[in-house]
Amino acid sequence: MKPYIVIAAILFTTSTTAAFAARCADYSNCREAVIAWCEGKHPRADGDGDGIPCENVCKSRAQVEAIKKEIGC
Repeated sequence: MKPYIVIAAILFTTSTTAAFAARCADYSNCREAVIAWCEGKHPRADGDGDGIPCENVCKSRAQVEAIKKEIGC
């Protein structure tokens, strides 16, 4: 395999993986966090498993559940 093909493959894989990486600090509100979490773009948003992703913007499970119901998650 040609070296430039390997490098291109590595760059492509790295850039597409990074596009789905998220941090809770990236969300300005709970709705954004819940949408990303439900779409699988931030599966580890609920690190402690309490049903509340990104507790910096989501303050209660009731808030999260209301958003999930609204968006059909």
